[in-house]
Amino acid sequence: MKCALDHLKERRSVRGYTDELVPEETLDKILEAGLYAASPRQDTVLIAVQDPETVATLKKLNAKIVEEQRGEPASDPYYGAPTIIAVIAKKDSSCAVYNGSLVLGNLMNAAYALGVSSCWIHRAKEVFELDEGKALLKEWGLDDEYIGIGNLALGYPSGDYPVAEPRDEKRVIKIL
Repeated sequence: MKCALDHLKERRSVRGYTDELVPEETLDKILEAGLYAASPRQDTVLIAVQDPETVATLKKLNAKIVEEQRGEPASDPYYGAPTIIAVIAKKDSSCAVYNGSLVLGNLMNAAYALGVSSCWIHRAKEVFELDEGKALLKEWGLDDEYIGIGNLALGYPSGDYPVAEPRDEKRVIKIL
């Protein structure tokens, strides 16, 4: 098994997926890693979606935001991923964005370690501010006290796995 540092260096965002679903046992392990993100508050909620109709709704809502922002039609903002994890958090948490970001990082790294590809997809905040997004939250037993932090596209790559670009070592400053 590769060490964690190798996984952190090798994991890349994938922007093209097959329609093969992530098996529930694997998905559960990925979600568990998200629950163990560094956060004393545990103020995030992870919503794993594989139901094709709900996935299509989330894609439509996210594309609607893209179209409004760019003024042009949007393609699938989830790149064909058959699984989406929406990370949301309580609005009144002062650390909601930070905690949710840590959760998303854990989810991506756990997915890679388990052979599943991922890509962080923005616009969760805007999606769950829409009336349709609020209706989804209500359907899932949540109220409008939550904000979207980020979405994660999960699945298996439809093409070659991306390779990391060399890193700029000037981004590190050591004060020893």
